[in-house]
Amino acid sequence: MTDRKGIILAGGSGTRLYPITHSLSKQLLPLYDKPMIYYPLSVLMLAGLREIAIITTPEDQDQFRRLLRDGSQWGMRFEYITQARPEGLAQAYILAEDFLGGAASTMVLGDNIFYGHDLPQLLKRAGSRPEGGTVFGYQVRDPERYGVVSFDREGTVLSIEEKPAKPRSNFAVTGIYVLDGSAPARARAVRPSERGELEITEVLTSYLSDGLLNVERMGRGFAWLDTGTHASLLDAGNFVRMIEERQNVKIGCPEEIAFSEGWIDEAALRTLSQLYLKTEYGQYLVRIADGG
Repeated sequence: MTDRKGIILAGGSGTRLYPITHSLSKQLLPLYDKPMIYYPLSVLMLAGLREIAIITTPEDQDQFRRLLRDGSQWGMRFEYITQARPEGLAQAYILAEDFLGGAASTMVLGDNIFYGHDLPQLLKRAGSRPEGGTVFGYQVRDPERYGVVSFDREGTVLSIEEKPAKPRSNFAVTGIYVLDGSAPARARAVRPSERGELEITEVLTSYLSDGLLNVERMGRGFAWLDTGTHASLLDAGNFVRMIEERQNVKIGCPEEIAFSEGWIDEAALRTLSQLYLKTEYGQYLVRIADGG
């Protein structure tokens, strides 16, 4: 297994999606034909990561375990970590410190959806850097709603600001963070913001101060979708449906990725498909096993 490990931050209360998240974690909601968490999980799998920490609320953890199990069915290993209270994205690195054990990591937010032909190459290039951190910039119309990164032509970050009134660029920082093994220590040095949270921007700023922060730009061939509102949740589901029906491929299918990466064999894929044979999802897995 690679020395780099993965983190999915799937905690939080999901209050912006009430009442549908009143009794169910946002990351367990269906996004077209799969649970939402399958999509960030697939991002980490495409990056070649097989050891992943899944950070959840105490109340929701049993449901995540029931869905994802220990990961061995996909040739992976999952560790579950409880987040008692959501206190900022940087808190994830403190909670996952023992799991990481000094290893570098790639963290994906559990409600972010990414799609693009060259996504695996982009992730693996970022993960190949021996030190420092890498964020992914995505051009948006309303950068003031996000963390904003500005950079030079070589991809060296010039500034990073959280929800600036006057953004220095129109590139938002997406929910993927590729950081070296110093991330937990940097997170511990962060003081709570006015919102009472440990801001990920402060961790990234510490990398920037040391000249160790890079940016990878996601161009026109990539889609980055948030699911923070009822409308954007529906839009993301419709996007997945459109691509899957048009191209006859699945987005965010762990079984397919595990098989293509050689983590499971054909017999294991066929066994997994038996769970879903009454659905198009299961029939798709059979087609993959048949070489279709």
